[in-house]
Amino acid sequence: METLQIERDGGVVTITLDRPRVKNAMNAAMWEELLDVLAAVAVTPTDRAVVVTGAGGDFCSGADLSGGGPFGPGQHMTFTMQWINQVPLALHRLPKPTIAKVRGVAAGAGANLALGCDLIVAGEGARFAEIFARRGLSIDFGGTWLLPRLIGLHRAKELAFFAELLTAADADRMGLVNRVVPDAELDGFVADWAQRLASGPTVALAQTKRLLNESVQGAMSEALDAEGISQLISVGSEDAKAAVKAFLTKQSPTFEGR
Repeated sequence: METLQIERDGGVVTITLDRPRVKNAMNAAMWEELLDVLAAVAVTPTDRAVVVTGAGGDFCSGADLSGGGPFGPGQHMTFTMQWINQVPLALHRLPKPTIAKVRGVAAGAGANLALGCDLIVAGEGARFAEIFARRGLSIDFGGTWLLPRLIGLHRAKELAFFAELLTAADADRMGLVNRVVPDAELDGFVADWAQRLASGPTVALAQTKRLLNESVQGAMSEALDAEGISQLISVGSEDAKAAVKAFLTKQSPTFEGR
């Protein structure tokens, strides 16, 4: 691919944003390739967990604004945004667990790409910024949905209004990330988490992810109904049968992702 590196190993798909000269800023080619990769991962049984990261020491500096970026001459901005928005929505709906492995800068749409993953592990040197206001722009790439759910409405407004750069420690205190680890330990830590997810009960994890994502949108009664339907799906999986058998024989289950 032109803008991404894709590596598959033991059920883990690592998607590396690969435009290091511009701190992996996202352009049209990258959005198209991300959509293609996420669509392929969604329907590939052997792809059981995803890591999203960046090349060259940074995660992603946001949208590439050179030459006007997506805001330059061309089709109407409404259609451009509908096209771009397919990427965070595809990531959100992906029926596989995702981890953002963040080194260096994660800013603007790049920050929200990380926040859109199910888990975020940051190196100590990572920095996050909802940079939009500094560019005279309103927040996008799913940030208005993600931030209030992660850190509350007033904290979300603080980040969006002031567009200040957060250290990894700041992000950790706010609850934006799951873990902050020494930079030298980042690869090993994420590899362990990703392999644990890839070795897990894929069907059940997909159902759990969907339920948690949708839980804030309805009443508890609706959540309970959805849990019941999802449990029927999970119970019918081969992984659930293997887990019950392993429990009865006092062994550890081996999940095949079926």
